[in-house]
Amino acid sequence: MTETTTAAAPASIFIGAGPGGAKPQQLDLKRANRHGLIAGATGTGKTVTVQGLIEGLSKAGVPCFVADVKGDLSGLAMAGSPTAKTHAPFSARAAEIGDTAWAYADTPVQFWDLYGEQGHPIRTTVSEMGPLLLARLMDLNEVQEGVLTIAFHVADKEGLLLLDLDDLQAMLVDCAGRASELSTTYGNVSKQSVGTIQRALLQLRSQGGEHFFGEPALDLDDFLGVDDRGRGIVNVLAADKLMASPKLYATFLLWLMSELFENLPEVGDPDKPVLCFFFDEAHLLFDAAPKALLEKIEQVVRLIRSKGVGIYFITQNPIDIPDTVAGQLGNRVQHALRAFTPRDQAAVRAAATTFRANPGVDVATAITELKVGEALVSMLLPDGSPSPVERTLIAPPGSRVGPVTPVERGVLIQTDPVGEKYDVLIDRVSAEEILSGKAQEASAAAAEAAAKSDADKAAAAQAKADAVAARIAEKQRIAEQREADRLAKQQAAADRAAANSPWNRVATSAARSASSAVGRQVANEVSKAVFGSSRGAGAGIVGSLVRGVLGGLFKGR
Repeated sequence: MTETTTAAAPASIFIGAGPGGAKPQQLDLKRANRHGLIAGATGTGKTVTVQGLIEGLSKAGVPCFVADVKGDLSGLAMAGSPTAKTHAPFSARAAEIGDTAWAYADTPVQFWDLYGEQGHPIRTTVSEMGPLLLARLMDLNEVQEGVLTIAFHVADKEGLLLLDLDDLQAMLVDCAGRASELSTTYGNVSKQSVGTIQRALLQLRSQGGEHFFGEPALDLDDFLGVDDRGRGIVNVLAADKLMASPKLYATFLLWLMSELFENLPEVGDPDKPVLCFFFDEAHLLFDAAPKALLEKIEQVVRLIRSKGVGIYFITQNPIDIPDTVAGQLGNRVQHALRAFTPRDQAAVRAAATTFRANPGVDVATAITELKVGEALVSMLLPDGSPSPVERTLIAPPGSRVGPVTPVERGVLIQTDPVGEKYDVLIDRVSAEEILSGKAQEASAAAAEAAAKSDADKAAAAQAKADAVAARIAEKQRIAEQREADRLAKQQAAADRAAANSPWNRVATSAARSASSAVGRQVANEVSKAVFGSSRGAGAGIVGSLVRGVLGGLFKGR
């Protein structure tokens, strides 16, 4: 949005004052990027203090981000009402501290929700998160981090987009299947390491990680906008459900802080912050956060100041904040603490030592005596030094104290133009679809090859069966031929035996004799008919011929 302020931005934000407006406390906007702490027991007024501080920053044109754990800070979007039960004490407080400018007013709010239920979805891609942050988040060792880095490198080299957890899962499966090939080029890729990474992804997915990874990815510029009146947009993240999924919450914060740190330019100490973070119920964040997130928060707190970003932690007990972080928090508002337990008493003593001493204030005693809406305040002065601690009545907010209704939230979400950009999930063709397609093609090719192989095997089996049948038939033919030859030989032998028998020889001789006698008689008769006599040369020749013919006939019989 374009900034169109109608009045000069204030140089400071009014925090509160003593009775009659004595010793007013201001947050110098030039020092607002030096971070801060708002602490106090439950019910002492921390949320109201945070709400007023955010309102002041927004009026000054400073965008804010707040993780709303209880849902109370959603009331920033609506103006307070004279009919609300808080009207009487708020108006009395404004009069008591001389806050004549106090009035009810709303604050421009954008609602966000990683689950997309109570606000616009916040997403980023797996590629934008990168292997280093993911490895830290999932607490991978160096070997497993190396395998994850190889998976990202191979995906980038082969043009495979890693947008969501399905893409990363598919890429890991592909790398496991190509372990031998990849190990030759990039170093050892063991299936055991891939399995460990997959289990870590499963834990992240079980906490709703699939809601965070995808497109459209969040454009950080949409966290840094102002409305048409020049007021900074307050980005309220619904964190009530999110806090039950600490790994997902840590994933989001780890990414967001890293993106801000890497993308925002160095600006030193600007006239006002570029962005202010508010982490409500910070003790929950530090109690459940993995080591990687704690290290990242410490790094960001130390270094992001020069990017113009201020970070404010809201917690019940100041000792919930690690010392490495607490030492960087220059602006402090301490509400009442209860000293019922040894730990509480230790917290009181610790809180008392963190303030710049004021001879007129016994901090250790005052912390346990503060009323609701009263706090010990020490802000950084223009020269960068902390102001002496003062008991301060906190100024009332102008927006509603308490959550918006579901109907009000729905209307605000639907009428927010940024929703057109983020509310609809974009599902582009990415690694999971491409690798799935390749797997299907490979499966089809393997099936085709297997079918061809089966056909070849069947043909070979049939040819073998045919060959066996042919050999059997040939053996049968040979056997039958041998049997026929054997029978023929037996018949020939029988015939020869019969021909050589005595009776057969007698019969043959008799036949021959008979044929000779008949032949001679016939020959003589023919000779007589031809030559008229059976004697003479001609008759002898004819007779011999006839007898030869007749003898041959009878012999053949």
